[in-house]
Amino acid sequence: MSRRPFSMRARLLWLLLAAVVLAAIAQALVAYSTAHVQANGIFDYHMQQMAMSLRSGVAASAPASEGDVVEQGHRTDFVVQVWTSDGLLKYQSSNVTQLPERSELGFSDVDSDGVAYRVFSLRSPSQVIQVAQDMRARDAMARTLAWRTMTPILVMAPLLMLIVWGVVSTSLRPVARVQRQVATRQPDELDEVGEDGLPEEVRPLIHELNLLFGRVRQSFEEQNRFVADAAHELRSPLAALRLQLTNLERADDPASRRQATTRLSAGIERATRLVEQLLTMARQQALSAKGAPASDFELLEVVRAAVIDAAAFARARRIDLGLGRSDDALVAGSPDAIRTLVGNLIDNAIKYTPEGGSVDAEVRVDGTRSVLSVEDSGPGIPESERERVLDRFHRLASEETVGSGLGLAIVKAIVDAHGATLRLDRSERLGGLRVVVTFPEGDRRDPG
Repeated sequence: MSRRPFSMRARLLWLLLAAVVLAAIAQALVAYSTAHVQANGIFDYHMQQMAMSLRSGVAASAPASEGDVVEQGHRTDFVVQVWTSDGLLKYQSSNVTQLPERSELGFSDVDSDGVAYRVFSLRSPSQVIQVAQDMRARDAMARTLAWRTMTPILVMAPLLMLIVWGVVSTSLRPVARVQRQVATRQPDELDEVGEDGLPEEVRPLIHELNLLFGRVRQSFEEQNRFVADAAHELRSPLAALRLQLTNLERADDPASRRQATTRLSAGIERATRLVEQLLTMARQQALSAKGAPASDFELLEVVRAAVIDAAAFARARRIDLGLGRSDDALVAGSPDAIRTLVGNLIDNAIKYTPEGGSVDAEVRVDGTRSVLSVEDSGPGIPESERERVLDRFHRLASEETVGSGLGLAIVKAIVDAHGATLRLDRSERLGGLRVVVTFPEGDRRDPG
């Protein structure tokens, strides 16, 4: 199951914006908690300072009455009570709230009439001073301070998100430019994509894309040349067939008709052979582009089968066709393609060797390499022409035998697809052409 495509820009934005939001939330929570704790500390300090300031400020007189109560009937944030050492209430700032007569010294939390108070108690030689603060008011003021601390964070988070959005969009702008360049191209527009201004992470991808464009452009050019050459080569045999058909129609006696029929049959055979070679060449070019399928096979068996297939053609031309040295060797590649290669080499050797000559094939193992050679007693190929005869439709000017000029081109395509090497030289033993194909290193079976 294929994965759904995704946008790198959208993914970066979502991840970075999510990181900003999470960081802002975490920072806000930490700031809120810290501010709340600090506010409580400040309030505790104020309560402690208030109690200490009253140690000598309240006269030891009669117990407090309702007239001594500050702001009667109203609940205040702070409540102050002063007790004598005998337990008598000396002073009370509010009659609404009644604190315990005795409380533990220092800070404590008490509950009075369902209201929680933070209480600080201080003992002096003659009295006990209690300062209490309503926790609701304390919490409200602490939250206010905490929210004021969080406000800059909450304001900066959206601003930071906008900055991230802009930075990501600006950074990916060269990628979008390349995308537009590729999207607006025509199918035959294979020029390189500009790499200027691209980030280092994207530049290798564009470089490989340009290399791919180059290979595709070269493949298209070769295909166009092949089609043009094929059309040119087919024009002559088709014109000859048309002429021979006309001669057959005009023949007015059996001998002339037999002669015209024979020539027409030979022309059809040559045209068929040319079309077959063109199809073979196209297949081998496709094989060379994607590489030969990797399977091990016995090279000697393929060569032996090709020799048997060409035996009838050799007898017809009175050519002594044989198989010389026969080492067992495994070759990785396509057996059908190698059989086509061997068949073309033997067919060319028989075709261009005068009657009564010799053609020998050979398979040998040289170290870790497998070597195939085909040599003949024909005229051979001049050294200056040995590179050019590997081109498509190239024929020697001195050739008397009619051919398409595709045999060795097909051999070259198969050799390239298998990563092998091809060498053309003179046969020292037979005096004609010697073609040597050396396959890359691989496993082989020991002879015998």
